[in-house]
Amino acid sequence: VQLQASGGGLVQTGGSLRLSCAASGGFLMNYGVGWFRQAPGKEREFVAVITWNGDNTDYADFVKGRFVISRDNAKNTAYLEMNNVEHEDTAVYYCGVSTRYGYTRYQPDYDIWGQGTLVTVSS
Repeated sequence: VQLQASGGGLVQTGGSLRLSCAASGGFLMNYGVGWFRQAPGKEREFVAVITWNGDNTDYADFVKGRFVISRDNAKNTAYLEMNNVEHEDTAVYYCGVSTRYGYTRYQPDYDIWGQGTLVTVSS
């Protein structure tokens, strides 16, 4: 399966944006999906993860209450809705799957990644 992240762009502080992670060459419903981000000069970090059926989600503390991860298996796509964004949310956002572990927030567990989509939050 290949992943394509999209939906990034420029957004003002306090605004909203929805990222998409579309799968091709396979069924996304076989896997949990995670979102990670990498800000300039920083390590890639966990943002959110969702189980294959959407029954369970997990979030990094710094996005709890602001971001929502979801999925539509009929569309072979997962989403990250970003609300009330802050300047610190500026980063390249990546979606990924762990074919072995499924539902995990641990980055080394992921073996398939999308190419990333840039989100820039302006003050």
